[in-house]
Amino acid sequence: MSLPTSRAARAGQYLALLAYLVFLAFPFLWLLSTAFKPAPELGSLHPTWIPDNPTLDNFRQAFDEQPLLQAAANSLIAAVSAALIAVVIATPIAYVMARHRGRLATAATGWVVVSQAFPFVLVIIPLFLVLKNLHLINTLWGLILVYVVWSLPFALWMLAGYVRAVPAELEEAAAVDGAGRVRTLVSVVAPLLAPGIVATALFAFITAWNEFFFALVLLKTPEKQTLPVVLTHFLGAEGVADLGPLAAAAFLATLPSLVLFAVIQRRITGGMTAGAVRG
Repeated sequence: MSLPTSRAARAGQYLALLAYLVFLAFPFLWLLSTAFKPAPELGSLHPTWIPDNPTLDNFRQAFDEQPLLQAAANSLIAAVSAALIAVVIATPIAYVMARHRGRLATAATGWVVVSQAFPFVLVIIPLFLVLKNLHLINTLWGLILVYVVWSLPFALWMLAGYVRAVPAELEEAAAVDGAGRVRTLVSVVAPLLAPGIVATALFAFITAWNEFFFALVLLKTPEKQTLPVVLTHFLGAEGVADLGPLAAAAFLATLPSLVLFAVIQRRITGGMTAGAVRG
C-alpha cells in the first residue's frame, strides 16, 4: 500500500470515528440544552442548541414534583449491591470455566449464550411468582437478586476471557511454592484480573442503574422505586411529557454513569498497560 493510500485510509478511519462520536453525543447534548431552556423556548418552532435565557427552573420543578433524591438512593443501592455481588460470584466461577475444560464449563458457556437470547417479557411472570413465594416483591433485595442473576452470564463471559489471558505458568509457580487453588486465585490471579473485575463491575452497575422493566414490575411503593421508574412520572395521563423537568431529571440521572466511567476508564487502561509492561 502506498503512503498516500495509507494516509487516506487513516483519515477515513478518523472521520468515521468522529461521525460515530457525534452520533453518540447528539442526544446527550440536546438533553443538556433542553434541561436549561425556559418554557417559552421549549415550545418554540425554531429550537436552538444554546438556550437564549438559560434557567435552573426545570431542575427546581423536577425536585419539587418527584422524590428524585430517594429514587437515586434506591438506584444506587441496587446498582452497587448487584455489581459487587455479581463480581464476587462470577470471579471464581469464571476461573473454573477458563481453566478446566469439561462438561461443567461447556454447560456454563451454553447458559451464558442462551440466557442472553431470552427477552424480559418471557421470564417476568415466573420470576414474579418466585419472588412472591420468597416474599421479595416490592423490596430492593428482590430487585438486587434479579439484577445479579441477569448480569451474571455476561460477567462470567467477560471474566473468563481475562482469566485466559493470565499465563498459566504463574499458577504453576505458585503451586510449586505450596499455594492451594484458593490462595492462588486470591493472591496471584485476582490482582492480575483487577482491570477485568473493574470493567465487569462497571458493566453490572450501569446495567442495573439504567434498568427499567424489572423495577417497574417488582416495585410498587413510590418510596422504593428507582430513578428510571420515577422519570416516567413526568409523563401526563395522555402521554404528554413535562419536557423541561423531564430533561433536567434525565440529565441528572445520566451523570453518575458518565462520571463513573470517566474515572474508572483511566484505571482500567492503566491496569492493562501495567500488566503488559510486567508481562
